[in-house]
Amino acid sequence: MNDAVLDVKDRPSTGQWISLSLQHMFAMFGATILVPKLVGLSPAIALLTSGIATLIFVLVTQGKVPAYLGSSFAFILPIQLATEYGGLGSAMVGAVFVSFAYAIVSLLIWKTGYRWIMKLLPPIVVGPVIIVIGLALSGTAVDMAMNVDGEYSLLHFSAALVTLITAIICTIYFNNIISLMPILIGIAVGYIYSAVIGIVDFTVVQEANWLAVPDFLIPGVDYEIKVTFNLLLIMVPIVIVTISEHIGHQLVLGRVVGRNFIKDPGLHRSLLGDGLGTLISGLVGGPPKTTYGENIGVLAITRVYSIYVIIGAAVFAILFAFLGKVMALIETIPTAVLGGISILLFGIIASSGLRMLVDSNIDFGDQRNLIISSVVLVIGIGGAALEFTESFRVEGMALAAMIGALLNLILPGRPDYEELPDEIK
Repeated sequence: MNDAVLDVKDRPSTGQWISLSLQHMFAMFGATILVPKLVGLSPAIALLTSGIATLIFVLVTQGKVPAYLGSSFAFILPIQLATEYGGLGSAMVGAVFVSFAYAIVSLLIWKTGYRWIMKLLPPIVVGPVIIVIGLALSGTAVDMAMNVDGEYSLLHFSAALVTLITAIICTIYFNNIISLMPILIGIAVGYIYSAVIGIVDFTVVQEANWLAVPDFLIPGVDYEIKVTFNLLLIMVPIVIVTISEHIGHQLVLGRVVGRNFIKDPGLHRSLLGDGLGTLISGLVGGPPKTTYGENIGVLAITRVYSIYVIIGAAVFAILFAFLGKVMALIETIPTAVLGGISILLFGIIASSGLRMLVDSNIDFGDQRNLIISSVVLVIGIGGAALEFTESFRVEGMALAAMIGALLNLILPGRPDYEELPDEIK
């Protein structure tokens, strides 16, 4: 039994429904709009598709899993690489194929069970790849924080530092809902500071309409559909990381709510919901989706697990996407502010990979573990590449993930992984 104020199927009162749903929306808001800002996509579309993806997830999981889906940070670098390769349209095509990979894995789990995926993607593979995701983006974060048009700016760097310090304070010195929204609060305070020192241009806000349709990217209309091996190898291998992240979130969420979501409604359903959300997002110009730890944190603090609250948050996100003034305000956020919050976020991503290794009691006295992690880190951070033809190139994070999984399969001494977590036995 859990100690829920409202359990999964409980319906809140109207007042509770509105306030708790808004709380969930703001918990994910900062991170969800940050990803499209970093990769050149529309924040309005990212917000819209997060709401739609969450509703799809709720439907596919039969209303049993109170999880919210937002923009995935794991795909920031792959989207940037895919965009350099063939424009934003290529990144969206890649996102669609990522959703196909989710569907294939979901089908396999449905037919064969879930234990094989746990053995294929152990922490010694996933942990170092997560570290690569964070550290590979570190140069981008620092450049955004310090430089304007390639020139160092102390004024802009001060805005980045104010943003960073605010987010740190919210995380460390608060133990309530504020600690779950450090990104949003950090960006807000950094934005206010930026406005005071005069580096914010409000022209676009003044010109924007109160209501506006988001900027969709429709395949075959806004870009030419072109699929190559190079594009697929940039985007698809990252599912090695995001599927592992998904499993981790389902385990944590299960502990919070007091249910075994791996068994009921099943890992195949939750992964399929994640994949379908990513599919719809990619088809209209949004980033790939993932379940959000921020919202799991809100559930843990409030002990309100009602699926109706999650549905309400999704509806609010969809409505906010059509508020032209709000979206225009987001467009005016200085790059330095985004850089300041990215320093913390990308560092946390890298540290979460390290934490996975520590929590999993990975023994680095074991030469096998040392070799796998070392190779993954250097190949991923160093930007190594295998180029077979101009249209067939595997590099960086994708190459690191693939080599890590391969090394785990072929090196002698692989553990049997019989001791799976209690939640999934």
